[in-house]
Amino acid sequence: MNDAKITARRRWVWFGAWTVLSSLFFLRPLMSFVRLSFSNDDISYVILIPFLSAWILFIERRKIFIDPSTDKELGGYILILGVSAATVFGFMGGGSLAGLQPSGYVLSLVLFWLAGFAFVFGRPASKAGCFPLVFLFLMVPPPDFLLGRVVYLLQAGSAWITAALFDLLRVPAMREGFVFHLARVDIEVAKECSGIRSSMALLILALLASHFALESFWKKALFLACGLFMMILKNGIRIATLTLLAMYVDPGFLHGKLHHRGGVVFFLIGLVLLLPVLLFLQRSETKTVS
Repeated sequence: MNDAKITARRRWVWFGAWTVLSSLFFLRPLMSFVRLSFSNDDISYVILIPFLSAWILFIERRKIFIDPSTDKELGGYILILGVSAATVFGFMGGGSLAGLQPSGYVLSLVLFWLAGFAFVFGRPASKAGCFPLVFLFLMVPPPDFLLGRVVYLLQAGSAWITAALFDLLRVPAMREGFVFHLARVDIEVAKECSGIRSSMALLILALLASHFALESFWKKALFLACGLFMMILKNGIRIATLTLLAMYVDPGFLHGKLHHRGGVVFFLIGLVLLLPVLLFLQRSETKTVS
């Protein structure tokens, strides 16, 4: 085995040891993080983020780890941020800010991992692996106040799309906030109808698709904006479809399997609607290069 391979293995051993030790340092918050991801459906996606980040690093390893080095300066700055965050959030054990503590600890852990990456692999690798490293921040559980705001925006957007679809299909409906009064049924776009789980899954897939399929920053941003809009559009389509089925076919659709377990169907509809946008942006990049 040549010296380069031996050095590369040593770097991975050092990084693995750093990751394990830092995870042990945050063991209690990390266990709470795992329990929270399994118990709270709204943030169940967070447990998948580190595995997706590791997968991206693996498949892009030949681009990222071309010239590994050691960067104590960059690693030191990030480590200081991680220690500072852990210290600040460690004092939030009670009071109105106690809800920020789990998110703060996970944020500190992510910073520790990024610092270890910079220490072991250096600045060029950190720059080349910017996307999977920054992607790790998605594993930070959003605080309750922020999650509530996101859910509210999804509710409002879904209600607006639903009203637009009723107008387009000429379905008589009177709207009062998030409540729609129709001829045979009354529906409410409740928090449970915000579709945040499938929306976050769609957003993560849009991020991955833009990273792998597009080169231009502006086209990535445009596709991501389309993904954000699609989060709301597919949910409005879901609400309007269930309402029309309840009105004209069977009222049981408002409480049946399609309501409680049909999110996957409308998630796939969102993907199908996003696909032409991705293909168009890819084709325009190809023409530009040509």
